[in-house]
Amino acid sequence: MISMAAIPLQRVIHYPESDGEPMAETEIHLDVTIDLIQGLRRRYRDVPDVYVVGNMFLYYVQGDPRAVVSPDLFLVRGVPKTPRRRIYKLWEEGEAPSLVIEVTSDSTSDEDTGKKKAIYERLEVEEYFLFDPLGDYLKPPLQGYRLVEGRYRPIPAEPDGSLRSLTTGLILRPEADSRLRMVDAETGEPILSDSEIADRLEAAEAELARLKRKAAGHRGK
Repeated sequence: MISMAAIPLQRVIHYPESDGEPMAETEIHLDVTIDLIQGLRRRYRDVPDVYVVGNMFLYYVQGDPRAVVSPDLFLVRGVPKTPRRRIYKLWEEGEAPSLVIEVTSDSTSDEDTGKKKAIYERLEVEEYFLFDPLGDYLKPPLQGYRLVEGRYRPIPAEPDGSLRSLTTGLILRPEADSRLRMVDAETGEPILSDSEIADRLEAAEAELARLKRKAAGHRGK
């Protein structure tokens, strides 16, 4: 018989999936976050090993559920899109995010510019962007950092306040309606949101219907 005292007890570690807090500070913050996630997912739709998600707990120390951050958006290269995850465990996935974007506000300023920035730097996240859509505290409202020799260095801004992401090949540009526009740096094409795509399809369908009515009118004469 084996003595139970000789069998090491395995402590079950619980990694929560939520902290009960709302996804975003305001509806404006939520819209910006959703547009960014949808746009990046569409951009990398056909790339099997680029994973884009937002508002998900990222645990970075095995066995310590307190070692966690919840980026508004993060992109990881080198991991599959599937299966769909409930949380992201760094030690299981084997890859840290390449890009993190925080849609920040005055209430999260200390964490976003302090604690989270230090964690992302330590995890070697290549690029870290902060966007303050309401202009609560960041001047300018879009700021970014790029990892250089293990330390974050500010990304220089263009005259219009836009920043270039080398990780994605995109230009991030603040717009007057508190949105953050993503533009393909090579083609100059904007990355449209789902709502913008829907609006364009609706306009195209309306124009097609108008042309059909016009053609039918000419045939009737």
